[in-house]
Amino acid sequence: MIGHITQNRMIDCALIAWALAQLIKLALTLLLERRLDLQLLLSSGGMPSSHSSCVVACTVSIGKLYGFTGPVFALAVVFSAVVMYDACNVRRSAGDTARLVNQLLAHVERQTAEDFADDLKIIMGHTPLQVLMGALLGLGIGLLA
Repeated sequence: MIGHITQNRMIDCALIAWALAQLIKLALTLLLERRLDLQLLLSSGGMPSSHSSCVVACTVSIGKLYGFTGPVFALAVVFSAVVMYDACNVRRSAGDTARLVNQLLAHVERQTAEDFADDLKIIMGHTPLQVLMGALLGLGIGLLA
């Protein structure tokens, strides 16, 4: 199965890991909150991190197929680390800022509905646990390459 979607095993592993992470988010929301939120299939944030699962699956499959000591694997590891750091820190901080701005806007007297039509997106980043779970999912998928 892996290697038959795009004819590239690394891309297939990344796509499968991303899709599984998104489906797990949907299933967890359905199970824990008793609601079906199909927007989760394409949204960022939440458990597990699809960013982490995607890059780790790709990285592990590169290592498994071409060796864990080469420069391509090293580049993939650094890329994965940057993506996971960003998912856990930079994007999470942006989400925290969006939450505060939305709270401030809730207390501002609005002149018209168009003045503040859209709230900022709050769920942008991940907790360290969400990143770890996404990385473990990606590791499992990458090992299947």
